[in-house]
Amino acid sequence: MSGSVIFINLAGAVALLLWATRMVRTGVERAYGDLLKEKMRYALGNRVNAAAAGFFLAIALQSSTAVALIVSGFSASGFVTSTVGISALLGADLGSAFVTRILRRDLSLLVPLLMIAGTIAYRTTSRRWREMGRILFGLGLLLLSLRLIGEASAPLKESHVLPIIMNYLQQDWITAFALAALMAWLFHSSVASILLFASLSSHGLVPNELIIPFVLGVNFGGAVIGAVLTRGEVKAARIAPLGNVAIRGFGMVAALILQLSFQFRPDVYFDTSADAVVWVHVLANTIVLLIGLPFAGSLARMLENALPSDVKDEDNSDAALLSALDPSDITNPPRALDNATREVVGMCDRIEVMLTRVFDAFLRPDDQQMAQIERLDDSVDRFNRNIKLYLAKISGNELPEDAARRQQDLLEATINLEQVGDIISQNMLAKARKKDARGASFSEEGLHELTAMHQRVLRNARLAFNLLVNRDLEHARQLVKEKEVVRDMVRVSEENHIRRLGENRASIDSSSIHIDTMRDLKEINSLLVSIAYPVLAQAGQLRTSRLL
Repeated sequence: MSGSVIFINLAGAVALLLWATRMVRTGVERAYGDLLKEKMRYALGNRVNAAAAGFFLAIALQSSTAVALIVSGFSASGFVTSTVGISALLGADLGSAFVTRILRRDLSLLVPLLMIAGTIAYRTTSRRWREMGRILFGLGLLLLSLRLIGEASAPLKESHVLPIIMNYLQQDWITAFALAALMAWLFHSSVASILLFASLSSHGLVPNELIIPFVLGVNFGGAVIGAVLTRGEVKAARIAPLGNVAIRGFGMVAALILQLSFQFRPDVYFDTSADAVVWVHVLANTIVLLIGLPFAGSLARMLENALPSDVKDEDNSDAALLSALDPSDITNPPRALDNATREVVGMCDRIEVMLTRVFDAFLRPDDQQMAQIERLDDSVDRFNRNIKLYLAKISGNELPEDAARRQQDLLEATINLEQVGDIISQNMLAKARKKDARGASFSEEGLHELTAMHQRVLRNARLAFNLLVNRDLEHARQLVKEKEVVRDMVRVSEENHIRRLGENRASIDSSSIHIDTMRDLKEINSLLVSIAYPVLAQAGQLRTSRLL
């Protein structure tokens, strides 16, 4: 077989590998992307949880780069800190390495089964099942591509050129490292690169001496991908990928230096060269995770100080605030109201971050986090001002009854959300600072009540925010019922708190803070519940008065 035919067959098999990997990732993102992002957003509480969340999300998406882009988006929106973001990416690197171990098992029998099941699922009418079919078929193609790579590379054993190249690289590990990094960058996938090297190694085409340099190079190139793809984003979005490059990249370079000095032979410890490739990959990322995790915080602070601040980062992206409020749509009320709705949703995102983080300020006071909450409140105020001006301009046109009602609903929601932001930043944040200054602490029962109340209000907030878009009648009824539930929670908590004070089981220093915080959360919940009233009123399911 001629060299050109061998190259075409190998290139086609590699192309199928890349395509299948992307096909699986696309199917997962379309079918479960929102769910995965939502779960991950609330799993990113600390470094260990963040690393675990990144690990499992990378397995689901078969890509640490996809996780890097998701985490960067969370960081830019203020949902996660830079420290947590770096930790999540270190976990994602190990997760993608674990994927290669799974895919290197002998799963050839599954190829026809996955393709048959994928085809059947894809031909259904359900969107979710169609995406499941895409995932299954993609997995079948991925396993098939690994078989084709092995078959296409087998004739290379008789090549006269390949041994010359490999002999040179055996003497120049730095070049081997650089070539592997370049391949990972070109593939935009460390998973595909490692699987290719493992397949070539299993056919004796990659010398055992090159296993470690190649694997380390792939990891270095894989770390760079996320940093390059986010280079044009705001500073907050760039810190986590750059931190990952600093930790993972430095770790791989340090490991290469050790290899140059001690010349480890991984093939001695494993049955096959392919197993050595995969396990070195897993081991390298495990070591980087364990060593790098404690330094994530200090590295994040260094990058925050080193990277120049841009206008978008300082003012929380005023340009982005106005992006949906297109002045040219003012004369088209339906489109203008759609623009305003999207802007209110952006306002909701910031409120959710504030509401989530303010409770952390009670438990773990942090000046930087408190300052960020205040900046988010300034952003909410800008949203409020810009949306009200935009809605006022829309009202200059003669609006149909439905459009006028929708405009009024959006205006009331905007005003209420701005009040929620003020309660968080002016009332609750002040109480958190007061608690810290007094050195006070909540009793165990009191903290449990406050935590339950906060989680209830946060869940209601998400339900209210969804109502702005879906206007679901059943969701609106559910939200309004929550007002009574929250009112009862506050009443019971106050009664229990007074009883604990009488029994000397609660601190007088935190007493007023406890009660006032419960009432702040109750007021926030009432403002959020009001978002459901227009939906119920339009359906004729809202009383005009509670009086008998």
